Amino acid sequence: MMKNNDLGLLIIRLSLGILMLLHGIAKITHGVDFLGGMFKDLGLPSFFAYTVYIGEVVAPLLIIAGYRTRLAALVFAFTMIVAVGMAHASDIFKLSDTGGWSLELQGLYFFGGLALFFTGAGKYAASTNSKWD
Repeated sequence: MMKNNDLGLLIIRLSLGILMLLHGIAKITHGVDFLGGMFKDLGLPSFFAYTVYIGEVVAPLLIIAGYRTRLAALVFAFTMIVAVGMAHASDIFKLSDTGGWSLELQGLYFFGGLALFFTGAGKYAASTNSKWD
């Protein structure tokens, strides 16, 4: 069986991008006021809540399309660091009731984004000529 790394990268891009985009669509639909409160509690301006749209809508769309994938993946991974730091920090060293890591979804998003940062989009992408692809 022949390897097809580019098809594998496409599958990873589509999986990560679509699954995170659903979170972004939920925030578009229901708003980000709850995040504004969280930022305010940390002593930061509440308008920072709107930056979630970059990490959960713009970056996933770029990853799906394969346009500036490495840059989008870096933003994607950073978004997960912020999300864990703001909402899940107490769960970092916890296991779920079924034995898995409590933050396995956030971990998969983070490490998947990190992997795309290092690999790029592959040849099945809208753009392949930039160092950020």
